[in-house]
Amino acid sequence: MSRNKELGRKIRILKAIKQNRRVPGWVMMRTARRVTQNYKKRNWRRNNLKL
Repeated sequence: MSRNKELGRKIRILKAIKQNRRVPGWVMMRTARRVTQNYKKRNWRRNNLKL
């Protein structure tokens, strides 16, 4: 069953979920739009996690 996961795996999945977001607007403003994309952005269909 998908909900029966070990605690360590759950923590790693949560970390990956938190990392998988865009760069905040204030970061773009602070860097004068040199940083516009998160190069670690991941799509759940294209890339698998190594957990």
